[in-house]
Amino acid sequence: MVRRKAVRTRGKFSFTRYFQKFNTGDTVSVVKERAISSSFPERIQGRTGKIKSKLGRSYVVQIKDQAKQKEYIIAPIHLKRIKTQW
Repeated sequence: MVRRKAVRTRGKFSFTRYFQKFNTGDTVSVVKERAISSSFPERIQGRTGKIKSKLGRSYVVQIKDQAKQKEYIIAPIHLKRIKTQW
């Protein structure tokens, strides 16, 4: 996990990642964008899950936390699409 951004990119973020769209059922990974504050717990950083639905500008992501399935509301800038082989 990267704790800091490079000096030239500190405080900046990508508009492409900010406005990206996901469909229901897409597999995503949680990658925290350091330039924007997040409201999800630190322990789900790097975890993968599935998009359940859209809620405003954010997405409801279903992630397995220990032995339970949990749902988190995460902004699209903190999500990265994962291509599946199925």
